[in-house]
Amino acid sequence: MGMPSDPRQRRAARHAQPAGEPSAASPRKKPITIDRITDAALQVVATEGYDALTIRRVAAVLATGPSSLYAHIVSKEDIDDLLVGRLCSEVVLPEPDPATWRKQILDVYAQIRDQYLKYPGVSRAALGVVPTNLSTLRVKEGLLAILLAGGIEPRSAAWALDALSLYVSAYALEQSLVQQRRKHPDQEWVLGREELIRRFTALPADAFPQTRRYAAELTSGTGHDRFEFTLGLMVDNLTQPQPTPASGTTG
Repeated sequence: MGMPSDPRQRRAARHAQPAGEPSAASPRKKPITIDRITDAALQVVATEGYDALTIRRVAAVLATGPSSLYAHIVSKEDIDDLLVGRLCSEVVLPEPDPATWRKQILDVYAQIRDQYLKYPGVSRAALGVVPTNLSTLRVKEGLLAILLAGGIEPRSAAWALDALSLYVSAYALEQSLVQQRRKHPDQEWVLGREELIRRFTALPADAFPQTRRYAAELTSGTGHDRFEFTLGLMVDNLTQPQPTPASGTTG
């Protein structure tokens, strides 16, 4: 039997159809998961920068409301922890080798640096949270194992992890800030090497004799030269006798 010709009767007939018949309802939304929240957060950072990362913004990317996210996270800090964990999950850890431990440490931290640099400002997340994500702790465990394999005293190794990680995060953050400002040609905050040399050599000779004399050295280095130099300096110092802190062992 066909549908009634009267529009009101047709509407009533549709409403009276058995529940088992196919409906024109829209497909069910994908469930909100930790992985989807992390993916959305990385998308925000990659396209808009870390400053744009909020729970509300992540929810918008997922086409849902912020309340939907609170079933999985408690705060913005939880998202930060997820972000760092996801990036750390991409880090490849070597089997600790006493013969090559120095190179291994530098290689792992270079991987972490490169992961941070993919997402502008994301290293701020590493600076702002205490890591609890298992992927983050996996990397910390691996780094500690490498230092111990190299014969570094346990407390020095533990403290070195904090110092090295802090430097890598700060370096990546500085690089992100420079890259962001370079996108705006009207901003003069980022100066080229030639301009820096010109300014340094133009300083008063009586007040800045060393800066004028070594302007080229002060502005030297390309790519990650300074990163590798500083990290190498910190790692090499671990093999030297370490002074005992005045406060003694904490615990």
